[in-house]
Amino acid sequence: QVQLVESGGGLVQAGDSLRLSCAASGRTFSSYKMGWFRQAPGKEREFVAAISWSDGVTYYADSVKGRFAISGGNAENTVHLQMNSLRPEDTAVYYCAAKRDPDSTYAGYDYWGQGTQVTVSS
Repeated sequence: QVQLVESGGGLVQAGDSLRLSCAASGRTFSSYKMGWFRQAPGKEREFVAAISWSDGVTYYADSVKGRFAISGGNAENTVHLQMNSLRPEDTAVYYCAAKRDPDSTYAGYDYWGQGTQVTVSS
């Protein structure tokens, strides 16, 4: 079993930056893929970014490419999401997720955190 705890959310203005962190505890493996998802009010949860702990390869949704950066690794069991140039449309609850099977990136995650709220005012 893996537990995920997010931190770092908050209220910022458009153009500001925030750094989210996700601490993983329990039995994790270097083959895991770690991801960030978000869900805005009235919308479905969507993929934001992911990183493969085995090789460090990163993946991003088009909407955040060039503004967000995911980092972290199995050594510290932590994954971060650096969010720059935030926009009001980035407002959502952000969830950290972990995936045992490294195949596929955008679905099939096994473990989820409780979420952290990010609010961007215009």
